[in-house]
Amino acid sequence: MYYQEEFKQQAKELVAKMTLEERAGQLTYNSPAIKRLGIPAYNWWNEALHGVARAGTATSFPQAIGLAAIFDEDFLSKIADTIATEGRAKYNESAKHEDRDIYKGLTFWSPNINIFRDPRWGRGHETYGEDPYLSSRLGVAFIKGMQGEGKYLKAAACAKHFAVHSGPEDLRHEFDARVNEKDLYETYLPAFEACVKEAQVEAVMGAYNRTNGEPCCGSHILLKDILRDKWKFDGHVVSDCWAIKDFHMHHHVTSTAEESVALAMDAGCDLNCGNMYLYVMKAYKDGLICEEQITQAAERLFTTRFKLGLFEKTEYDDIPYEMVECKEHRELAVEAARKSIVMLKNDGILPINKNSLKTIGVIGPGANSRLALKGNYYGTSSRYITLLEGIQDELKDDVRVLFSKGCELVKSKTETLAMDHDRLMEAITVAEHSDLIILCLGLDETIEGEELDEGNNSGSGDKKDLELPEVQQRLLEKITKLGKPVVLCLTAGSAINLSYADEYCNGILQTWYPGAGGGKAVAEILFGKCSPSGKLPVTFYRSLDNMPEFTDYAMANRTYRYMKEEALYPFGYGLTYGNVVCTLAKIVEPVVLNEDIKIQVNVENKGDFGTEEVIQCYIKDLESKYAVPNYSLCGFKRIRLEPKEKKTINISIPFNSLKAVNENGEKILDSNQYNIYIGISQPDGRSKKLTGNSPIELSLKL
Repeated sequence: MYYQEEFKQQAKELVAKMTLEERAGQLTYNSPAIKRLGIPAYNWWNEALHGVARAGTATSFPQAIGLAAIFDEDFLSKIADTIATEGRAKYNESAKHEDRDIYKGLTFWSPNINIFRDPRWGRGHETYGEDPYLSSRLGVAFIKGMQGEGKYLKAAACAKHFAVHSGPEDLRHEFDARVNEKDLYETYLPAFEACVKEAQVEAVMGAYNRTNGEPCCGSHILLKDILRDKWKFDGHVVSDCWAIKDFHMHHHVTSTAEESVALAMDAGCDLNCGNMYLYVMKAYKDGLICEEQITQAAERLFTTRFKLGLFEKTEYDDIPYEMVECKEHRELAVEAARKSIVMLKNDGILPINKNSLKTIGVIGPGANSRLALKGNYYGTSSRYITLLEGIQDELKDDVRVLFSKGCELVKSKTETLAMDHDRLMEAITVAEHSDLIILCLGLDETIEGEELDEGNNSGSGDKKDLELPEVQQRLLEKITKLGKPVVLCLTAGSAINLSYADEYCNGILQTWYPGAGGGKAVAEILFGKCSPSGKLPVTFYRSLDNMPEFTDYAMANRTYRYMKEEALYPFGYGLTYGNVVCTLAKIVEPVVLNEDIKIQVNVENKGDFGTEEVIQCYIKDLESKYAVPNYSLCGFKRIRLEPKEKKTINISIPFNSLKAVNENGEKILDSNQYNIYIGISQPDGRSKKLTGNSPIELSLKL
């Protein structure tokens, strides 16, 4: 706190030396130099979703949804610290060479902690999934890892997009997300609140859309009443890029650029990603904003720059460029990919015994695709290992590897002059000549991503349904009907309807977008060098038949907490090569009001394969009419167990997990009876059937 006040005072003193025009000029993302005060130019726009992004070479970790599948706060914090290290190393060189360009600063607009409420949302794979508790814990971990614990921020994180934002992408500039107070405080706000209160995130980015009539980057309810007043947020607020011009151009809540600037500044938006704040002085001269507002925004921004130590020597200035994509960081990224991969099905085919095979066929458009490794918001890797290359490296010359692309990602043919499905025959031939087929299907950022992102073919980035592209589904059906053993490796950042694959494939791995070295991690799991241990941070639905409209932000029948029908693959589900069971669980101390509940769990790996596993706790309120219909994740811990090993672990459940959110958005203690479930999955019937393992049920009475 002392340092915080010191930095604020330094910022106040520096801003006081500026003219009003100079202060106003600092409020856009590409802030100009003020040479007479020794202030260099600074570009606030940088990205670090799963590695330093868009700034040249950097270590490429799995996409955020894959990092969420690891269910490990400490490990994610380590990854974020690594990203910050590389960010500092790159910044040190950029500053030394007076390169103040975009993507070269230390203010990273990550993480994306929006709730992945609908599987159609193209940007869902940027998030930590559908659950507010998981998103909260991982968001806090990422921010703490990135910002560090020293006097100075190692890098400045940004929680985005505040708030109630998850598509549709093609409507985001004009859309009004209507949400009731219960859903707002039960689902959409908890992760942001945790990141502000626990992680002291330095920045918060507003969303493009309106929420209950107010544009998010000019929302008095969100930015003033909740963020500043209720949560006591003390950092700076940045608009999403060119979102403020939407106020008058698309939302029509203002009529002019000056009015839009005034609305944003009055709500407390300090920094404009875009060019609307070039109108700040015009809005001031028109009497729409006052000098104090301009000064306050400038002071907040310079407080961040002082907290980063940009005007003096810091402990981070000596981080050398050699840290960028060093061996240790690349190995960490592959380890993350291994931990993130979710085994959805295994009839015994996995791990593959390569000694029993002469030929393996690798088929599919994702097999040799670098783009399928990347996700979006990515940096440049000096080396990529695709799934095909990982398999080839693993097998060397011991097993012949045959390859066919089989089809394009979406298009019906690979060549303009060819007939439709022109690679299908080759794929069938490869399959017929192979003892086992590894089928690599899925998506990439050209199918699911951000509106008007460079890679998107459609301009929207949202998915129209949950199905594999038609050409890939055709390939899947043709190959599986040949009667050969088939393992499906799916690269995708969201739920896909795998009903057909679940019936006809022998094994299924969900690999997400696993990062530059992802192919190595996938191969190591396929051939048993390690066990899969990822868990689904999203529900894999069977269809959209009972899903509300995409534009409906009510949570009824969305995500595992509210859904009525059975999932294909439930949230929290994922198989391993081991057989970890919880043999005993108990509440170790009397429950005390407003203190964490301590759970002690005995676990054992009854299998013959060492593995990591995620022990999960869910809570069900048995009395309150305000309780979620099903149950909610309230604790988790990733552990490792060797074959036949036993352990006793402790898990803390936040007391707030016992509270329900009423219709006014208030969190209240409204029950005396709860069930707590501890196991390797949630306690639904589908998870029990798929894992062959039932969670332990504890009764808790207050």
